[in-house]
Amino acid sequence: MKTVVIGSGSWGTALAQTLADNGQDVTIYGVNAAEVNDINENHKNSKYFSETALNPALRATTDLSVVKDADVVVLAVPTIAIEPICKEIDPLLTKKAIVVNVAKGFNPKTNERLSDVIRRCISPDHLSSVVSLIGPSHAEEVVIRQLTSIDAVSQNDADAIAIQNLFSNKYLRIYTGNDEVGSELGAAIKNVMAIASGILSGLGYGDNTRAALITRGLQEMIRYGTYFGGKEETFIGLTGIGDLIVTCTSVHSRNFEAGHQIGSENTVENFFRDNTKTVEGVRTAKIVHEVAKEKGIDMPICEEVYQILYEGKEPKDCANDLMIRKLKAEF
Repeated sequence: MKTVVIGSGSWGTALAQTLADNGQDVTIYGVNAAEVNDINENHKNSKYFSETALNPALRATTDLSVVKDADVVVLAVPTIAIEPICKEIDPLLTKKAIVVNVAKGFNPKTNERLSDVIRRCISPDHLSSVVSLIGPSHAEEVVIRQLTSIDAVSQNDADAIAIQNLFSNKYLRIYTGNDEVGSELGAAIKNVMAIASGILSGLGYGDNTRAALITRGLQEMIRYGTYFGGKEETFIGLTGIGDLIVTCTSVHSRNFEAGHQIGSENTVENFFRDNTKTVEGVRTAKIVHEVAKEKGIDMPICEEVYQILYEGKEPKDCANDLMIRKLKAEF
């Protein structure tokens, strides 16, 4: 199968190398000529992995027409770029391809899940199905072949199995699933929880606090996800609690890192002034706030993160307000 990975960032590079390790026909498409040349000539992507030598079989290009006869197209771009890149590649595809999305979040303009965006923007003649390849994973570890397990989730079981077989090897184990709603919502909302976890860490709170945050955050993910038809069991799997744990506890997490800065400074001002990275939880917090308010879904942690990011509330006040809410039974 010919695979094209759209995006020469950290995750796109790590996943493409996995396919190269598997002996697959894979090409990275990138818009940054320096990154593309670095991959082709030096077998490195120095911007993201300065010390890591990549599989020498891996190749990259700045020519998007490489997708024209692809069997699989992997979208390794930020959520904001999903719609425009799908519209750009649709007329270039010459047959039905499996489109694999690895971003976690929502369309920032329409609030759609990303699978729905892809189905809207790529014609049925060019789309076999959408597969979400998501779960507890950091590119920094996959690129050095650390043991990792994630999910290939799709409404099309055969395509999910095809992607499972394509990517799986001795260091990356893929499970399949078909709860697209629950998996995508869990993977998106955990980014908000990671910001909250980072904020609490920045404020100086320790393991007890983080354990409470992860546990109660999972309840919010379940509450939100099942409202829209997700299966509760999904949230105790890799795209739920698994993704939540890794993102809320790791220094590799951009969302945790952002939260830590906000918490340690007790203000969001410098983060918004200085940040140059894609922190998906920032957009997701706004969307979850708006939808939860409209639907009457109780999301207290997400709401406090929203208040910090968009209403100027001090992080230390949010932590206090969560603790002094009306007491209740856990379940």
